[in-house]
Amino acid sequence: MSMPKGSNTPVPTTALRVELGWRPGPGVPDVDASALLLAGGKVRSDADFVFYNQPAHSSGAVRHEGKRATGDRVTDTLVVDLARVEPAIETIVLAASADGGTFAQLPGLYIEVREAARDTVAARFDSTGATVETAFVLGEFYRRQGSWKFRAVGQGYGSGLEGLATDFGITVDEPQRAAQPPVPQAPPPPPLSVQPTVPALPVTVPPVHHTPPPPPPAPPTTPVRLTKVTLTKAAPAVSLTKQGGTSGVMRVNLNWEVRKQFSGWGGKHGRAVALHNDLDLDLCALFELADGRKGVVQSLGNAFGALHRPPYIHLDGDDRTGALADGENLTINLDHRNDFRRILVFVTVYEGARSFADLHATVTLQPQFGAAVDFSLDECTVPSTVCALALITNNGGDLIVQREARYLVPERGVSPQRTVDHAYGWGMNWTPGRK
Repeated sequence: MSMPKGSNTPVPTTALRVELGWRPGPGVPDVDASALLLAGGKVRSDADFVFYNQPAHSSGAVRHEGKRATGDRVTDTLVVDLARVEPAIETIVLAASADGGTFAQLPGLYIEVREAARDTVAARFDSTGATVETAFVLGEFYRRQGSWKFRAVGQGYGSGLEGLATDFGITVDEPQRAAQPPVPQAPPPPPLSVQPTVPALPVTVPPVHHTPPPPPPAPPTTPVRLTKVTLTKAAPAVSLTKQGGTSGVMRVNLNWEVRKQFSGWGGKHGRAVALHNDLDLDLCALFELADGRKGVVQSLGNAFGALHRPPYIHLDGDDRTGALADGENLTINLDHRNDFRRILVFVTVYEGARSFADLHATVTLQPQFGAAVDFSLDECTVPSTVCALALITNNGGDLIVQREARYLVPERGVSPQRTVDHAYGWGMNWTPGRK
């Protein structure tokens, strides 16, 4: 049962999943969930803001998991562990921001708090009546007499995520304004020669007191960057350096939704006809290091890679069913970006289908520092079991991300891995593998 606006309810002090959901469709803007951890009504620093470009709080209490399309809705999820919230934090604001429109264009918006372990609903608020707002505070967790409660808020902002964030004390990165040219000044007039009419008085010079130098200025804070980068056919590439992603780790996420069930390509017209329920996609990466070493990171053969030694790429896990909340993930260590020559991220159909037809997938590259980069895959119209997603190349120390979204069709008896290797000229030897 949905809570009325302004009401509150107790929530368990445990791990919670906060799900922001809405119904997608033509003209519906994208929406992003965020959280602000407040002490005295404001953030203590910009680190208390958790959102798509800063997906985890240092305390581990709040983490942004990302979007997932399920049936007739799209969700963006935060994981909140109230037991790990620092004592100084009194409130956790749960917010949403619209990208490409207003909340009046967003049908079925709701926020739901679920107890993660038992997957039971602890609180739900359905937000209605929006007009020109581009950001919303949907709810908040707050402490009351040693316990935590959830309040349904429903407060809108017409100034977007930037206005919401600055209202709570966040410093937002703004474009540099061009310096204004100096206004020319007229030369000063020549001094006048004036004869004194009275005798000059003696001048008393006060004693000199040495004043201490002023304290050094406080180090400047690094403003939060709210920008996202979406790669398209018209603008398929981006520099990670220009987006601030030059260090730390970068998470590469693949998430997918099956639009309808099919088993592959059949019939005389080659149409998709039915899909087994055990669809298993594998996220993989071919790599070539600066010293010439080549290899692959994939679940086949347990070649999961390593983050702190070559190849500095690690496959986080294997989503065998597509049921995991955050899909499949690779992590790339950008502190070793100079060790990379190129990386090709690709996905294969391991089992459950004979094509990517009717599969809607989204790829997100999330650097630890800097703007997120995302793109969607085009509709698959060929019997493809392997898709090249993104090519990352080292250009003089700058990593360039190139959207590929290229469906490949293996020849009979040729593996998907060998197919993508041949298409991009990796030149590796392949043997059969299992997982």
